[in-house]
Amino acid sequence: MKKLLTLILVIMLLPFLAGAQEGLKKVYDGNIDQMAQIDQAVKQARAEGKFVVCQVGGNWCPWCLRFADFITKDAEINKLVGDNFVYIHVDYSPKEFKNDPARKERSEKMMKRLGNPGRFGYPVFVVLDEKGKVIHTQDSSFLEEGQGYDKAKVVRFFKNWTPSAVK
Repeated sequence: MKKLLTLILVIMLLPFLAGAQEGLKKVYDGNIDQMAQIDQAVKQARAEGKFVVCQVGGNWCPWCLRFADFITKDAEINKLVGDNFVYIHVDYSPKEFKNDPARKERSEKMMKRLGNPGRFGYPVFVVLDEKGKVIHTQDSSFLEEGQGYDKAKVVRFFKNWTPSAVK
């Protein structure tokens, strides 16, 4: 009887557990040309005296969506990012490659341009200077705490890579 009750409880909770990430806003657009997206961000950063942060990942990645949500909802981090960076979500969705060879080619070129950051897992953050040169790649696991992100670590990461800190 105990096993039956446990099984019923698990079955009832499954929809809630499976949909836990569904409440997070999808921030990646797989239909845009990532190279053009990066070029536009660099152009904007140069004009505004900022750097670019490329958050590489995809809507398939719960940690990617959590980070986007985290920095959007925290006013201090949101201001720090907005004041110093052009922040973009650069889509990398390998499961889509088998159906779209052109997307695969674009994504491979983009990853090469960014120094092949996928080796660190996702999300991965690539900081570009105002000329579009990669100056840092940040493994997101060092910013995590439990099932989310540690505010002090995230603030430290961003503060250490602002244009004024680097120059």
